[in-house]
Amino acid sequence: MPSREIFWNISPEYIIYILAVIALAIMTYSIYRRYKLWRVGRQDDRSKNMGKRILVFIRTAIIDALIHRRFLSEPYPGIMHLLIFWGCLILLIATAVDAVTHLIHRELAGSIYLWFSLFSDIAGIMVLTGIIMAGYRRYIQKPERLNTVLDDGVVITLALLVIITGFAVEGLRQAATELVDHPDWAVWSPGGWIFAKILANTSDGALVFWHRFLWWFHSILVIGGVVYFALRFSKIQHIIISPLNVFFRTMGPLGAPAPLQIETAETFGVGDSKEFTWKQLLDVDACTNCGRCQDACPAWLSEKPLSPRKLTQDIKSHWLQTAHKPVSNRENEPPRLIGDMISENEIWACTTCGACQEACPVYVEHIVKIIDLRRNLVLVQGKMPESAQIMLRNMQTRGHPWAGAQSLRLRGDWMSGLDLKIIDGAGTVDMLFWVGCTGALVERNVNATISLVKVLQAAGVNFGVLGETENCCGDPARRAGYDFQFQIMAEQNIEIFKGHNITQIVTACPHCYNAFKNEYPQYGGNFKVVHYTQLIADLMEQGRLKLTNQLASALCYHDPCYLGRYNSEYSAPRKILRGIPGLSLREMERSYSRSFCCGGGGGHLWIEELPGTRISEIRINDVLKSGADTVVTACPYCLQMMEEAIESKQIKESLKAMDMAELVENAIRQSQ
Repeated sequence: MPSREIFWNISPEYIIYILAVIALAIMTYSIYRRYKLWRVGRQDDRSKNMGKRILVFIRTAIIDALIHRRFLSEPYPGIMHLLIFWGCLILLIATAVDAVTHLIHRELAGSIYLWFSLFSDIAGIMVLTGIIMAGYRRYIQKPERLNTVLDDGVVITLALLVIITGFAVEGLRQAATELVDHPDWAVWSPGGWIFAKILANTSDGALVFWHRFLWWFHSILVIGGVVYFALRFSKIQHIIISPLNVFFRTMGPLGAPAPLQIETAETFGVGDSKEFTWKQLLDVDACTNCGRCQDACPAWLSEKPLSPRKLTQDIKSHWLQTAHKPVSNRENEPPRLIGDMISENEIWACTTCGACQEACPVYVEHIVKIIDLRRNLVLVQGKMPESAQIMLRNMQTRGHPWAGAQSLRLRGDWMSGLDLKIIDGAGTVDMLFWVGCTGALVERNVNATISLVKVLQAAGVNFGVLGETENCCGDPARRAGYDFQFQIMAEQNIEIFKGHNITQIVTACPHCYNAFKNEYPQYGGNFKVVHYTQLIADLMEQGRLKLTNQLASALCYHDPCYLGRYNSEYSAPRKILRGIPGLSLREMERSYSRSFCCGGGGGHLWIEELPGTRISEIRINDVLKSGADTVVTACPYCLQMMEEAIESKQIKESLKAMDMAELVENAIRQSQ
């Protein structure tokens, strides 16, 4: 019956178990030391909703680990990692099975043994293929985003040696015990069989000697590799740290900073790596420096100084250098996190679009760290770009971030000639239409606001507006790091909403939508909030809104970051577009969760963009590649940025930008 002696030609057998236990003990101690380093960060209770956390972790493990969804968004590195991951997982299971069956004296036999051998060898071939692909990519292709260091070469070389010597050991055993008497057994282990065929004419004495030598060499490579990874805390650490980081990831909304404890906080934001939470330090430790975030970052791709990969690694470097040192030490002054490790321009270049987090396969959370760094710059150091100062000053004095011509308008000017209900008491309407600063004050966006009002009126929606009493939602201040202003505005708005018994809000702006839905609850503001595209899609489904006019146009839809990535709303806008007769919808290559930012988020509609290519112009190039003659969006920020890019590229004759509400109004307008 097909079988094999697990420790053929090897004695004493117990030595390998002792070495394995020692290696695992060293690894455990290394992880404990790392745990102590994580704990230098601030407290962050992640024990709540543990049942939900476990379920989310299992789902994520299936989708992003077993199926490799995020990895496979890029075929070559995705397939490479998939081969290594699954190959190593199967080999780990196979090794555990061998150890257990040997210890209980129940070695595998018969067809089970043959299939076990086949799958084990296929796993080894998978790992070998993946490692060769990794070496080729890192040392031959050399993508810009990869930062190759000595440890990368050690990992690749060690992995190659482990797999090749493993097949060689198997081949030597087969040549000595199976190739002549049981050749039909040997072919079930194809990796070893190749070596066995090569060594077929070798003497028995040489086979026995080299088998014993290579077996111990192979085993020492494996054990030594574990010890190396433990002592060096090598990149291979992500096998352990990444699952931990995924398990403890933020369960709440994307990019929502924790509220500042203004009365009790000793400092605001983060000016030193020890001021991050323990989870944020685990976060940077989980980063494998793969650069996927960098390749998705609109700031980096437009020649700005920010690389989310580098920023994460710089935080990690500062943390490891200063973890057990006081913040100030005159004899050996540690590097400053802001200034020495990370420049102010890097911090201000971020548009908070979330593309970095969407791309990260281990769920590193960049956005809140950047906002925390901005908080420290603004609230502690008093440093910010002049354009940010103007924006924040306008929010304090005028209740909105706009300067220039927009500052001369009143919030209610746009309502002239419209039959609108002004909410000044309780119980008069079913829903508040929150217009937003840009929708009420910027002429181009006012047109979209009026279109939306006409659409809602045509559908018979019982809504009202606040008119002159509407304030800013506060989002630009929070994204710029000035939480004091955000908190003031949030509390004022919540008081107004509750005073008018407002329970449902529809917004035109995804930034307002995100603030009301995901961040106002931090201050006791819990309301039912919808974006207008969601409301219109529902009205269409109910038959209250019929889009009957033919609109002959080839258009593409630009997914706003704060509607798409922040709130996972991709279907409602497309449902509307597909319901309009005559339209040809052309998706851009970067769409849905991979949508490219317009450049206006993170306060950058008002904060001056750093030198480099304008982010909005890169996005317009995506539009042009699609062949569309119209770009449609559902965000006043995006609409304004698209209009500016079209103007600067001087392509107004061939391309126009529209808000979804304007398109819907055209589709319901009666033909003349």
